[in-house]
Amino acid sequence: MGASVPDHFEDMWRAIEPLGRAERSGGYFRQPFASAERELDAWFVEQATARGLRLEADAFGNRVAWWDSGSGPGVLTGSHLDSVLDGGAYDGPLGVVSALAAVELLRDRGFRPARPVGVSVFVEEEGSRFGLACLGSRLATGALTWDKARGLRDRDGVRLDEAMASAGLDDENPQPWLGSERLACFVELHVEQGRDLVDRGEAIGVASRIWPHGRYRFDISGEPNHAGTTRMEDRRDPMLTYAMTALAANKQARVAGQRATFGRVDATPNSTNSVPSSVTAWMDARCETDEALASMVDAVVRQAEDRAARDGTRLTVTAESVSGAVDFDPSLAQRIAADHETGDWPILPTQAGHDAGILSAQGILSAMLFVRNPSGISHSPAEHAEMPDCLAGVDALAETLQRLSS
Repeated sequence: MGASVPDHFEDMWRAIEPLGRAERSGGYFRQPFASAERELDAWFVEQATARGLRLEADAFGNRVAWWDSGSGPGVLTGSHLDSVLDGGAYDGPLGVVSALAAVELLRDRGFRPARPVGVSVFVEEEGSRFGLACLGSRLATGALTWDKARGLRDRDGVRLDEAMASAGLDDENPQPWLGSERLACFVELHVEQGRDLVDRGEAIGVASRIWPHGRYRFDISGEPNHAGTTRMEDRRDPMLTYAMTALAANKQARVAGQRATFGRVDATPNSTNSVPSSVTAWMDARCETDEALASMVDAVVRQAEDRAARDGTRLTVTAESVSGAVDFDPSLAQRIAADHETGDWPILPTQAGHDAGILSAQGILSAMLFVRNPSGISHSPAEHAEMPDCLAGVDALAETLQRLSS
């Protein structure tokens, strides 16, 4: 997959399209430090090299390809290349491919930025392998320490430091390096993960804020027994506690106009003809405000505890990650969104987490561009963006980078 001359957006998109795609579902399995994601990492290195960009890699697996022009703190763009399990093609890679194409477009136009411009790839943004979203950007900025991160385990029990070592990343004491002293700002282009732009009839939008969100693990233990010989009234069934908890989360979120989802469940021993001994389930919760998130999660936990008491089961709830609300700098958002030939771009909130949110929370001036998703569906093989909208996104990002790096 070598590139002797820089590829255009369509060429790059065709090159990466088959990597990590499941034949049966059409979805993507691009987990960090595994084969498909490593192929994408190698593709990024080839593309950066073909463009004469200076590559920088940290000890966590994050990469930046720098267009060294001008001086001072740089303007960074890019996104991630990993996916959720059975995910869509656009979440993450669209931002990386668009960033490479936008840099090439600016160079073709003869633009010379007054400060360095970088294209970044952050690892494990989805948290699909090690359970913590935006892991790469958290480590790069120091939002998460290596001591806390290194022992994270995937579903097969592989530790993060072991997975990184297998990918050739074996620094014993990696250090954060990304801060406001190195960056003037960060702008991330991303496919929209909803229907706001579709409803507005707009191809491009700018983010105003990210809703607060968290991942919570519910460990429910009971008494294993025979599915046929154990009377219903004699059971201590953790699956019942889980089922009622999932219904409670659904009701609490619907009543409050917020979001709560149980998307992953593990049962032990996972036998058809047994009452399980334990059930572990993960709840993803997102709300408009930090206070609303805490209130909704507290209400779900109280109902789960009440149900566990009735079922004779034991419940432990662990907050595996919680990210507060992120309000992007309104003056920067307005600067990006205003004064275009086609009119101002709309400014809208998002309920999805992003690396831009981590950088912003760490004091790095950050912004986001969204590209219309006609399906409104994300984290699914049905996720989509039309090619004319993708190319409009490249133009929008190039214009934004020119404004920010002049």
